[in-house]
Amino acid sequence: MLTSKQRAYLRSLANPIETIIYVGKGGMNDQIIKQVDDALTARELIKGKCLENSPLSPREAADLIAPKTNSDVVQVIGSKFVLYRPNPDEPVIVLPKSKKKG
Repeated sequence: MLTSKQRAYLRSLANPIETIIYVGKGGMNDQIIKQVDDALTARELIKGKCLENSPLSPREAADLIAPKTNSDVVQVIGSKFVLYRPNPDEPVIVLPKSKKKG
């Protein structure tokens, strides 16, 4: 689970990256899930988009993909969504630490 500070940091990193996942009129399928899984392993942070002819809203698409790829939904804005999953072997993105209350 991401903290608001970590989510804000990931949003700032996601701003300049290109959209690489597109959900079209076919909706969600295993091929898209595999593409997202492979992209998350390689990049950790990816941006997706729901096209106008998609039967899913961007929120629905992100909420369907996230549990299947073990990732977190960072942001859904307009027709785009951002997903994050740290690489267990070689993490590239270092998240800000969350402050513990006590």
